[in-house]
Amino acid sequence: MITTLLSSTLFFSCVNFETKGTAKSSFDLATAKTEIEAMNKMTMDAFAKGDSVSIANVYTDDAKLMFTGAPAVVGKAAIQSIYSGYIKSGVTKVNIVTTAVMGTEEMLAEEGNITIYVQDQIVGQEKFIVLWKKIGGQWKVFRDISNANTPPPPVEKK
Repeated sequence: MITTLLSSTLFFSCVNFETKGTAKSSFDLATAKTEIEAMNKMTMDAFAKGDSVSIANVYTDDAKLMFTGAPAVVGKAAIQSIYSGYIKSGVTKVNIVTTAVMGTEEMLAEEGNITIYVQDQIVGQEKFIVLWKKIGGQWKVFRDISNANTPPPPVEKK
């Protein structure tokens, strides 16, 4: 009886020891991708409405935007100003397509493509990588970098 009791105690203590710290995380990458795509839809809708403030609100307070041919800008106010300039220049629509999402429940990297329109005319096609950070239960853009798919125009020699 003592042997059985000791064996049972040893068995159950080993099982408990082995299962400690292996609880499954509730993070699901497919769900996170769906949430990122929903945020991108909000951005596309805001562009269609000419609403640079809503676009900037997708970003963290300390976000950095790094676009082709321009210096990096930091912070929501500067980012809102950039998007306001795009809207004032005639950009009426963007189409954002997510091609991959990877990361953890705290930070994700998103790869994708963006097509930029003035009315129905495509004026730009780019690829991007965006780092998303979870803040207050919602994904926000922390770093945003993109570059054009077309080469820069040739430099004229004089």
